[in-house]
Amino acid sequence: MKQKKPTWVIQKERDRRAAAAETVWLFGLHAVRDALANPMRERLRLVVTKNAADRLAEDIAKSGMEPEISDPRKFAAPIDPQSVHQGAALEVKPLDWGNLTDLCAPRGQNARVVLLDRVTDPHNVGAILRSAEVFGARAVIAPHRHSAPETGALAKTASGALERQPYLRIKNLATTMEALREMGYHLVGLDATGETSLQDISQDQPIALVLGAEGPGLRDKTKETCDTLARIDAAGAFGSLNVSNAAAVSLYAVGRPS
Repeated sequence: MKQKKPTWVIQKERDRRAAAAETVWLFGLHAVRDALANPMRERLRLVVTKNAADRLAEDIAKSGMEPEISDPRKFAAPIDPQSVHQGAALEVKPLDWGNLTDLCAPRGQNARVVLLDRVTDPHNVGAILRSAEVFGARAVIAPHRHSAPETGALAKTASGALERQPYLRIKNLATTMEALREMGYHLVGLDATGETSLQDISQDQPIALVLGAEGPGLRDKTKETCDTLARIDAAGAFGSLNVSNAAAVSLYAVGRPS
């Protein structure tokens, strides 16, 4: 008699099949151009208007893809009609950035990484990826659940950074934070009530900045796992930054990695 598989095994197999079948539609000239130029991207289908095809001609030729020319009034890509697609959409597989150790091991440098605790707005995550690329972060890290997945809206806001800045999705945030600590990272949680000013954090060390969603902020478990809770000092008694602006300010405050 064939033994029945445990429920967790069945679910794991379903999740694996779903991940293998998952695709993303990127849209907008900038996002599509950068994805066409990215050798790490598995590209499946390119839909463009005649005007967009002319503007992307060199990139399309280098990619080896055969574009589908679409009427701009009846754009053939299955994306939100309200999307500002600029006549270009590209179906791709999500990027595989590899594992945490390969990406984030300091290797003798004062590396920087960004961790996101339940930041679900793709526009915020896209903006954070742009800042992370500018300031040289090794990766932006977020849990698979309760975080913004790789989407066309995220890619458009990232303005090409999604193709170059690792966006690593992990199973458990606290476990990943512990792994980074073992690599030598100082875990700094951004919190308005933090007793330490961010500018007082020693820059002469690998730093992992941990940011929470606007409103709820960092969860209790995340705060407990941090080494330090730090605040961004404001000029007045009131005022706050959204999470993407806070990420940019924080990355600048802790300095470029050596």
